[in-house]
Amino acid sequence: METEGTSRGILQRDIANNVSDEIQLSQEEALNLANHLKEKREAGLLVDSDPESIAAMVAGLGDPRGLLRRRFSESLGSVGKPAVPALCRAMRFSSQVTVRRASAKTLILIADPASLPDLLSAFLADTDSVVQGSTMGAMAAMGTQSLDPILSIIENPESTEMQIGLANWALTLLGDGASEGLRNAAVSKNPKVRKAAISALCGQIQTLEIEEERRIITNALSDPCAEIRAEVVTFLGNLDDEQTSAPLIVPLLDDSDVWVRKNSALSLMKLRSTSSLEALQAKISKEEDDVVINVLELAINQLIRIRKI
Repeated sequence: METEGTSRGILQRDIANNVSDEIQLSQEEALNLANHLKEKREAGLLVDSDPESIAAMVAGLGDPRGLLRRRFSESLGSVGKPAVPALCRAMRFSSQVTVRRASAKTLILIADPASLPDLLSAFLADTDSVVQGSTMGAMAAMGTQSLDPILSIIENPESTEMQIGLANWALTLLGDGASEGLRNAAVSKNPKVRKAAISALCGQIQTLEIEEERRIITNALSDPCAEIRAEVVTFLGNLDDEQTSAPLIVPLLDDSDVWVRKNSALSLMKLRSTSSLEALQAKISKEEDDVVINVLELAINQLIRIRKI
């Protein structure tokens, strides 16, 4: 069995805060340290949390063996907040992409809000898709405290489509605790922010019985952004509440946007809204877009069959 000083004895080097002093372990050093950490944790002993020990474990995140990387990550996770500064430096400045990825994933385990600024910086600066996904996952793990940083990504005109997509995904993970912040974002002047907030809220809403939620959805149906109107119409079609949703959708059959009109017809069909047949039939004679006409015909035929049953 390794001695208590193993994790410190592996590294007898100065530790600095920049990449020029980035340390690495040989495969033998990494294996010895990983085994030592495993024995300590199995014995119920605390993992050493001094700077040298933390640096050694962070260096182990670059090991090519996945099992060892997992042991180092779990050990750093058990150290918790004292490991956050070293993990943030490694995530942002390591020359090894494996270390950057593993550092971000380990920060998910710790979920310390103090890491949010570094997570945001790494997300925006690192071109590796795994690092981006892991940093966003770590931000989402912070819950409501990460709402503003995530929205800032969506609002940033320099954010890529992939970055915006990941930010949208993270918003859906924040839970009910973020509802108030999302409601505020739903009236943002930025259409991308509004769309993201409304989309996340739609994932939380089960019915429109709550007045505040009904107001948000109703207002979104007249949003100047067609993408938002199209998304909300689709959401209403998924509510399985024909009596509430259909009257809100029918006016959108005359929307100026093709996709909104198409989605409206599809949602009415999905709701099995036979009460909307007349509105659909009246619309088909006025519609000029071939795609929408095809969808209207499909919806009408389907609802006629349902009415006959």
